[in-house]
Amino acid sequence: MQEIILALIAGLAVGFVFALIKLPIPAPPALSGIMGIVGIFLGYKLFQWVMPFFQS
Repeated sequence: MQEIILALIAGLAVGFVFALIKLPIPAPPALSGIMGIVGIFLGYKLFQWVMPFFQS
């Protein structure tokens, strides 16, 4: 849980600094971009789950 809170705080700080110096947000601006990131994460986790079945 601590890792999640630290990631949220880091994200808030980065977003604040980018807004302060008037740069575009360094994240996907739409839900489809966010879902792409979630899909990449889930694909990685699926690979880690499936590979032991093929290695044995």
